[in-house]
Order: sequence, then C-alpha cells, then structure tokens
Amino acid sequence: MAVVDAMNAKSVGRVADLVTEDFVDHAAPPGVPQGRSGYMAILGFVTEALEIHYEVHDVVAAGDKVAIRATAHGRHNVDTQGFPVTGKPYSMATMHLFRAEGDKLAEHWGVRDELGVLWQVGAVTPPPLPSLP
Repeated sequence: MAVVDAMNAKSVGRVADLVTEDFVDHAAPPGVPQGRSGYMAILGFVTEALEIHYEVHDVVAAGDKVAIRATAHGRHNVDTQGFPVTGKPYSMATMHLFRAEGDKLAEHWGVRDELGVLWQVGAVTPPPLPSLP
C-alpha cells in the first residue's frame, strides 16, 4: 500500500497526492484537524517523533475499501499519554481500514494496541496472569 510504503521510506510528502483534500481520519487524536493537512501532520509525527515503521502482514481489498493488518515498530520518544519518555523500542499490533473515492483515499479508521505499548516500555505494569486450575 502506497501510504505505508511512503511512511516506511520517511517520504510522508508523497501521501499528499494519495488522499482527498477533505480526508477524514476517524483515528486522529483529539484536537488534530481533519483534512489532508491534518493527516499529513499525524503521519509526520508518527514517522519522525515515534520512528514508526510498519511490517505489513495482510492487505484485503473489496469495493472501495482496503484493510491492512500490520505491526508498527517504534520507539517511546515522546510523552503522548502522560508517561515519562523511556526511549525503549516497542511493537504494536494495528489494523487500518481505508475508504477510497476514485483513485484517492477519503477515510481512515485505525485500531492500535496502545496499552500493549505502555506495558512494553515500562510506563504501566501489566496485570498478573490469572491462576489456571
């Protein structure tokens, strides 16, 4: 997928030609503006500040939708959730769904295992495993 390829190459500027001007990112953090410019800002942040690189496992397309299952590999370089920066690497399971309008992407939904990231970098202690009979 061209968006992931551009992110992995740290060439986020290439994504501008792939998305509509009124692009809607349903997974955007609160306060980030919608539209192409807001999406570009998010991609710049995750590739530069968080050093995200995607390992794509599956791509499924049907009609105007494309789904991607991937692992995001990054580094806890920025305090985005109120926990001190650790600098530790992490791997985060992700799912992304895009909707296209013609030859451009118009919408994105994303699901990320951010709690798993906090466990990996030591910001939060995972709960103990349950006792098995």
